[in-house]
Amino acid sequence: MYTSFFGLNEKPFSITPNPRYLYMSERHTEALAHLIYGIKDSGGFIQLTGEVGTGKTTLIRGLLQRLPDNADVALILNPQLSVTEFLAAILEELGIDLPEEKHSLKALTDALNEFLLESYSKGRRTILIVDEAQNFAVDVLEQIRLLTNLETAKHKLLQITLIGQPELRTMLARNDLRQLAQRITARYHLEPLSQEDTERYLQHRLKVAGATRPIFSKQACRELFRLSGGIPRIINVIADRALLGAFTSEEPLISPGLVRRAAAEVYGEDPDFESGWKVGLRVAAIAGVAALLIGASVFTALRLVNPSAPQPVAALPAPSAGSSAAIGPAAAADGAARATTEPTGPAANGGAAAIIDLGALLAAQAEYTNTAAAFGSLFALWNVAYVPGPQTACDQARNYGLSCFYKQGSLAQISLLNRPAILTVQDAIGASHQVVLQQLGAGDAIIRVGDSDYRVQLSDLSQYWFGEYLLLWRPQVETVKSFFPGMTDPDVVWLRESLAAIQGKPIEPMDSSYFDEELEARVRDYQIDRRLTVDGTVGQQTQILMNSDLDIGAPRLMATQLARAD
Repeated sequence: MYTSFFGLNEKPFSITPNPRYLYMSERHTEALAHLIYGIKDSGGFIQLTGEVGTGKTTLIRGLLQRLPDNADVALILNPQLSVTEFLAAILEELGIDLPEEKHSLKALTDALNEFLLESYSKGRRTILIVDEAQNFAVDVLEQIRLLTNLETAKHKLLQITLIGQPELRTMLARNDLRQLAQRITARYHLEPLSQEDTERYLQHRLKVAGATRPIFSKQACRELFRLSGGIPRIINVIADRALLGAFTSEEPLISPGLVRRAAAEVYGEDPDFESGWKVGLRVAAIAGVAALLIGASVFTALRLVNPSAPQPVAALPAPSAGSSAAIGPAAAADGAARATTEPTGPAANGGAAAIIDLGALLAAQAEYTNTAAAFGSLFALWNVAYVPGPQTACDQARNYGLSCFYKQGSLAQISLLNRPAILTVQDAIGASHQVVLQQLGAGDAIIRVGDSDYRVQLSDLSQYWFGEYLLLWRPQVETVKSFFPGMTDPDVVWLRESLAAIQGKPIEPMDSSYFDEELEARVRDYQIDRRLTVDGTVGQQTQILMNSDLDIGAPRLMATQLARAD
């Protein structure tokens, strides 16, 4: 969602291991050197340990890219294997056909030994890398030790590297595993990043993703180090959430305060109450649910941009074809409807229909309050078609030259932007619904559910809506972006021309692609006039209002203007 805003080619802080993003700190360089040494040494075990999220798996991916051409690698990532499953997994990784007696340890070991001898005779090396080794059963670890007995008179046939969390060191200190521990010829423990490395790490990943300017301030980098403890995976989770937060609030440079808010959402509490040792204890929990935490922190943003996702809405029978879509008898019996349950019909009715109860409407029309139906209604207001399918609604919108604008805000904001919007509302039992806000007045609004319009009171709407909205707008530049003072971009010429047309006065030099002080002053004047936040930055909200002033064809809320947007 935020990549275009920051001028990135892709998300820079994915928690999925990617060798392209491998940042070689001094610690990572030493660790990689130990691994390469172990592979070239032709004997014993190599042990690499580190806290969850310090980059062990990413380091392994980097190692695989640096292996010689004559190396065959078996990478075992699943620790929940029995001894026979473990041996079978090694054979499958090396492309060896399983023997007929595939449940026989002897048959599996013989097949592996035959492959190793043949590979050795051809001058090839065979490497076994075992990740998450601390979670393997003791009998599997003992089997790993026995694999080192596969050897010639002078050389080991299999080089083994064990990767694990610090608990692996404790496990290998056990008396019953001392024979395995004694065969480890090189050990290295990967420490978290330092404060300096954390800043370089951020810059490295942003640069790989296509960044051409600073995105995190120096103070934000320091705050991110403090709150993450230098753990790369936690850095990624917080940084990704900070980028999304900056996108939704249209802040081109991430501040320490924004990092703290992002960390609070990731941790689920104020991170300033965390002491250093508690951060270490919670690393494992964060690593397993990081993606879910990010999804929860942005509420239903993903649901809005991916209508194919399951909706937590209780489906009720649809009204029959040609019916008035009135609220059913049960709802009326509950006394929920205050006046009438008839839809208002087309907007041409002038809004004369009586106000209905929103809670009763959601209960009766639940089948038409899912995201796909809402996007269908919103697209129709733009005279384009939405087709539910694998392509997200926002991707489809781009096919029509439209863009999605998602935000957490107020009705005052929506009124100022003056565009129909999908509102995510929650009913009394906590189920989510999506409705389209089509018209907004001083005390009431018209919402569209399916093909029908209903009038509701704003006080009623405020009981069910908690600020999430998504609207469509038509950008006048090819790539959606924010314009900020000091930037150089060809589209700055469009900004100059558009503001000059709106304000009736040129902004010289009109053909300049540089966002200079004169242009900033004119932007601030415009923001003051339109009751926007006055910061000199032209984000999506400012561009949407400029589109309205330039009379770029778009459906309007026809709203009575409310108070200044927050």
